[in-house]
Amino acid sequence: MDLRQRSLPEGVLSQMVSCLSYRGPDHEGVYVEGSVALGHRRLAILDLTSAGNQPMASLSKDAVIVYNGEIYNFQDLRKELETLGSTFRSRTDTEVLLEAYLRWGDDCVCRFNGMFAFAIWDRRRHRLFLARDRFGVKPLYWYFKDGVFLFASEIKAILKHPNVRRTVSLHALDEYFSFQNVFTDRTLFEGIRLLPPGCTLALNVDPSGTPVQARYWDYPFAQDRLTLSEDEAVDELYTLFVRAVNRQLVSDVPVGAYLSGGMDSGSLVAVARQSLGRLMTFTGGFDLSSASGLELGFDERAASEMLANLLKTEHYEMVMHAGDMEAVMPELIWHLEDLRVGQCYPNYYIARLAGKFVKVVISGAGGDELFGGYPWRYYRGMNSRNADEFFKNYYAFWQRLVPDEEKSLLFNDAVRLGLKDRSTFEVFRGVFRETSLPLETPEHFVNASLYFELKTFLHGLLVVEDKVSMAHSLETRVPFLDNDLVDFACRLPATHKLSNFAHAAETVDEDDVRKYNSVAIRTGAGKTVLRKAMQRLIPSEVTGRAKQGFSAPDASWFRGESIDYVNHLLRDPQARIYEYLQPAYVTRRLDEHTSGRSNHRLFIWSLVSFEWWLREFMEK
Repeated sequence: MDLRQRSLPEGVLSQMVSCLSYRGPDHEGVYVEGSVALGHRRLAILDLTSAGNQPMASLSKDAVIVYNGEIYNFQDLRKELETLGSTFRSRTDTEVLLEAYLRWGDDCVCRFNGMFAFAIWDRRRHRLFLARDRFGVKPLYWYFKDGVFLFASEIKAILKHPNVRRTVSLHALDEYFSFQNVFTDRTLFEGIRLLPPGCTLALNVDPSGTPVQARYWDYPFAQDRLTLSEDEAVDELYTLFVRAVNRQLVSDVPVGAYLSGGMDSGSLVAVARQSLGRLMTFTGGFDLSSASGLELGFDERAASEMLANLLKTEHYEMVMHAGDMEAVMPELIWHLEDLRVGQCYPNYYIARLAGKFVKVVISGAGGDELFGGYPWRYYRGMNSRNADEFFKNYYAFWQRLVPDEEKSLLFNDAVRLGLKDRSTFEVFRGVFRETSLPLETPEHFVNASLYFELKTFLHGLLVVEDKVSMAHSLETRVPFLDNDLVDFACRLPATHKLSNFAHAAETVDEDDVRKYNSVAIRTGAGKTVLRKAMQRLIPSEVTGRAKQGFSAPDASWFRGESIDYVNHLLRDPQARIYEYLQPAYVTRRLDEHTSGRSNHRLFIWSLVSFEWWLREFMEK
């Protein structure tokens, strides 16, 4: 869109749409009206006929939509709209979404239970309206400069426009090497923003127009908490969970599921199995012949096979070995493009496996962040005496890569000059700027921790999951992020989530198997009420198992089979990362890791990712 009424350069729209063909291999469509141009690639899930193709115009021709996602309550909304006089020509949620906008305006987003990123060209008002779902399951990037407004599900489409220059955002780089994440709406590409979850953005098409962002929803921890006994909470949670899973099974194509050996994915599959009958499940495992310490427990294949046998699923597995990371990094980073959170190449491989069999897969993401799955984290801030102490304690924990006192050693002179006096601590505090959460009691501090992780850590996981799945034309759904279930979880007392609520704060190294296991035994009953509810679906040996993330044994591999790759990539004086970082600091931390003195696996993964990101996206 050009506010100065200049036409889009010839061929640019086609390039922007075509470069995202893997996100929607079933149809390509464009709509052009003056200086307004919309493009879409369709992954057909509901109403597989041409009636569901996009861009889609309303019957009245008053509005045109491009949209990615699923509105799970669209059938209920359709019935309501029909009673108000609306008519429909397809069986899609897309048409319901568009008609809901025409009927209820911007407030339509408050009625949607689903995952979505969409843009509506309102021809009546000469206005573009964009929105992203409450939790950020679907990404929506935008760029605005010199009257040119661009948006897309992925950054690489925006980069196709000749006006967009490729430069590194130093502020985003600072966030990334502090948190292994980006907490603001920035990306590593200067000038390209990610619309925050639960937000809309509107733009009037006139020369003086400017994007106006508004928040329509936030996690409701600040609302009155529920007054339920634990048994009542278990009953209500079970009912909401089953309803949420069934709501998200709506599809005109086969639905599969990720199945680890854990409670969250196992419970999802148990409910889906009751509704769909036999379904396909997918898991990943690792060759642990060279692993040690905590990483010896990283292969969940035996546990997932037990659940698959119990639930009678059609189960598929993939085993990953040292060297699989090296083989996939250029391809992975090109798809990922927006670097966030930790190691994700195993997720990429498992999504590729699932994509060979189904178009839709359900995932257990969100269960930990909603119901207290990381108790050893919350205890770091739980015993704080006031808000300032809480921010200080939790900020120290979430500096996952490089602490503030070492930033002058990490970045070179040019980057330090560009950052000047910018504070990542203020970035951290800024996550709480839009909430009125009280910070006075231990329960307040636990809720603040959960709020923070939902807004940052989970959001990063969701952005990455969308990229690695859609790279294989696969739609990932997350039933734990159902509107009703999330609202219930946020208002549930923290004492129903953590069984040992009075546990004293303790420093826990998540890479030290002895400390980790000792605390996991005492605090493994995080998600207390969820564990009790899920006992109605899966065996107690699963619901009682301690938390285990999906991660490769990279700490060991970075000292063993992958050491030559890491050294070749990162110790090369001509490596692209040294346009921004200081070689001496990188070398010191590599030496500390390979010698076994420290575990810098997260830092090494981030260096490898940043090096490949520069190679893939930044011209010399």
